Amino acid sequence: MLNAKIAVLVSGGGTNLQALIDAEKRGELGNGKISLVISSKPDVYALERAKNNSIKSIVLPRKEYDSIADYSKALADTMENENIDLVVLAGFLTIIDEQVYNRFPNRILNVHPALIPSFCGKGFYGLHVHEAALEKGVKLSGATVHIVTPECDAGPIVLQKAVEVKQDDTPETLQRRIMEEAEWKILPQAVKLFCEGKIIVENNKVYIKGE
Repeated sequence: MLNAKIAVLVSGGGTNLQALIDAEKRGELGNGKISLVISSKPDVYALERAKNNSIKSIVLPRKEYDSIADYSKALADTMENENIDLVVLAGFLTIIDEQVYNRFPNRILNVHPALIPSFCGKGFYGLHVHEAALEKGVKLSGATVHIVTPECDAGPIVLQKAVEVKQDDTPETLQRRIMEEAEWKILPQAVKLFCEGKIIVENNKVYIKGE
């Protein structure tokens, strides 16, 4: 896909957005270009990151819409109007419905801070994921990039990367290590694979061309 237009959806600081911006500057997104950042909240630092890198940004505040359906329609309409090819959820903490999935089928990526199917699904976000991993005493955790489907964290897995859990880890230290060693590496890799047309989805599984 030549010059694939990427929209990154955010709700907070935008660390994964920054990882994608840095990867694009290094030429590591293949044919992809981040052309839009959409935030579900005003005044978040992710919007500053977009501004600092001359990326168009739009704020769609969730609280201004009466329902998930109304919000989802506005979001999908906005992205279609911008001719977006790929949607990346990067700390986007707003629920959306099937309108978005149906209009961007197999074109929405999310990064989850654990090795799916462990520590995923409803309620597993942010530090809650790492608290659960430490409570279980796992020796490895990591990150997963998957295609988003209506069922939470259940879409086809694109890439995974394992990260060692250390005995003295706190949820905060484990979160940071997984970001640095896994999320910020495999998210740009997955975006590149998509933009190069190498991701094939069959029977809820991802096959990567050439591997």
